[in-house]
This record gives sequence, structure tokens and C-alpha cells, in this order.
Amino acid sequence: MNILEIKNLCKTYGKEETRVDALKDVSFTVEKGQFVAIVGPSGSGKSTLLHILGGVDRPTSGQVLISGTDIAALNETNLAIFRRRQIGLIYQFYNLIPILTVEENMTLPILLEKKKPDQKTLQELVEKLGLSDRLRHLPNQLSGGQQQRVSIGRALINHPALLLADEPTGNLDSKNSKEIIALLRKFNKEAGQTVIIITHDERIALSADRVITIEDGQITKDEVRDV
Repeated sequence: MNILEIKNLCKTYGKEETRVDALKDVSFTVEKGQFVAIVGPSGSGKSTLLHILGGVDRPTSGQVLISGTDIAALNETNLAIFRRRQIGLIYQFYNLIPILTVEENMTLPILLEKKKPDQKTLQELVEKLGLSDRLRHLPNQLSGGQQQRVSIGRALINHPALLLADEPTGNLDSKNSKEIIALLRKFNKEAGQTVIIITHDERIALSADRVITIEDGQITKDEVRDV
């Protein structure tokens, strides 16, 4: 079953002499439970694509269907609600709120819905992330690897349809990078979480089920791998 359908996606910045076609008629689908790596040189359009998939940016034309909903057609209010409930985003620099504890950062998507977190679900997630003894800590009291684990927890707390990661190991050393990718793989394999990751790291790409290569705003290669 396809959880993501991209149809004729285009993104243009500027006009006339300053026009830049960041994405040019991009189309592909992703099945539920796939672990997909999107790779390409700087300026290829891969980050633009991820931001559109995450509802952070809007396409110039085309469709982005997540679980059958065209997020490009939603108004700002409904898009914000859909993004919070159905899309988990992990950033290179964590994007944690410095005045909130680990627990508060992780449960923020639920708190924004004016709901109470399910403590059993939270505890299970915290244990898988190895953060049980860090719940009352602030971000500046954590290592980079621990902060990224909190970011992963926040992205997963609502059981999203899609987990999107933008260079999630780009700010980490090799040991923490391996641990973060292993965690993402664990949630992918054990919970069937669909993961799409933007990366420059060839080792990460080689661990994916599928590698999509983008150059100059177009897909130049789409390879399904047996890992």
C-alpha cells in the first residue's frame, strides 16, 4: 500500500532572470514501511523536496498525497493540524525548545492538541530511546546524540504516517551517527514506521531499502535494494 504519492511536483523560486527550478516534474510513490534514502549533491533539490513532503514549504504545482490526503491543497490551519498528527520531522540541529525538559519536548505535539500524553506509550518510547534517566533534563544538559534521540521521540510520539529526517546525523560523530541510524532502523523494522531520510552519508544510504538520487531538481536514479 502506498502511503506517499508524489505527482508531477514542481517548485520554482523567483521570476525571469532570477528564476530557479528547484524541482522539475518529480513523481514517485513510497510504500508503507519502506526505509528510503534521498541523496544528491548540494543544490540538487533534495532538501526542498523534504520540506514540501513535511508541509513546511508548498509546491508551485503538483500533488503530495499522504495517506490519501493532498497536503498541498490544505489551508494553513488544516495543514498545521495534519503535519502535527501525521508527519514526524527530525532535523540536523535537533530544533528542541531550550526551556522545556526532555519529556516536555517529546510530548509537545500532543500538548499542542490540548491532550494528555499516554504515559504507557511515552514510557515505552523513552525506554527504546535510552532516555529514561533524562526526562527532567533540559536540552543544554544533554549530549548531541541524546538531543537527537529526543528529536526522534518528538517525531514519533503521535505515530505519524511518515517520519522525515533531514541530515539527522550531520551534527554527530561517527559513534552517535551509527546509533541514531540503528534507532531509525529499529522503529522501521519493529513498528513498520515509514522513514524517508535526506543524507550525504553514503553509509546511511546503503542501509536503506531504497535509494532515490536527485540531480538538478529531477530524479536520476531510483534503486530498490536488498538489505
